[in-house]
Amino acid sequence: MRGWWRDLTDLVLPGECGGCGAPRTVLCAKCREVLSGAVAHRVRPVPEPSGLPVVHAAARYADEVRATLLAHKERGALALAGPLGAALAGAVRAGLPGERSGSWPGAGGAWSRGVGAPVLLVPVPSGRRAVRARGHDPARRIALAAAGELRRSGVPARALGVLRQRRAVADQSGLNSRQRLDNLAGALAVVPGGARLLSDGLVVLVDDVMTTGASLAEAARAVRSAAGLVSNAARAGAVYRGETWESREEQNVGSTRERTGRWPARQGITGAGGVGGVVDVVCAAVVAASPDSFEINRN
Repeated sequence: MRGWWRDLTDLVLPGECGGCGAPRTVLCAKCREVLSGAVAHRVRPVPEPSGLPVVHAAARYADEVRATLLAHKERGALALAGPLGAALAGAVRAGLPGERSGSWPGAGGAWSRGVGAPVLLVPVPSGRRAVRARGHDPARRIALAAAGELRRSGVPARALGVLRQRRAVADQSGLNSRQRLDNLAGALAVVPGGARLLSDGLVVLVDDVMTTGASLAEAARAVRSAAGLVSNAARAGAVYRGETWESREEQNVGSTRERTGRWPARQGITGAGGVGGVVDVVCAAVVAASPDSFEINRN
């Protein structure tokens, strides 16, 4: 109820631009351009955590972009999910194999999972305490909006919120990169039944911001671990197809609105459903990343 009322208020009575504070607009044209007007870039934190997928970001986490993300996350400006989702969708596109090889979908190229296999946006989840305090999960809301944006551009996509925190973690602010890795190690897990849903398409991990890469690296570990568990069940011929309630909610949110140069190794899950029964963490995408992570871009 709280989130619905915020959405309605933001639509009817937009207060000020989330990026610069200009009156009577959710996000002004100038701030929209800063957020998603540039081509998304490959980004790498320093040091780069082990297991981190290839990450693309739409913008640098500074100035108007930082203000916009904080307004959405901490001040409940939920109407900003639309433009933030559009920016995230651009970063997702930049990392997809079909985009890199010049074709979509890419049968026989860098991606040969088959025409029509959806892109599955898997958001890094917030902790329960943070969700209660904010009244929403920012990354999940932005992922839902991004999935809608991708579908409208012809890319089959849906958000799949299958990651959960399985233990309490400390507040990441104030922690250095090593401390963040230690804080998050083993903290995430795929919910029961989630791994089979992940075998139904191309997995892209998403978040609003990347600083050290610890959250995305832990999310990738959790997904890969779950993929290994499914492979055991797959040998018995278990097949599951389904859709979470989040994929239906995408419509509502949207309306309110390499280290080596090689793709990560895919983990086979024969017979687990989807296209060939394979779970891939193909890449990751974020709305924004720390400015330093752009400086070592070596595409």
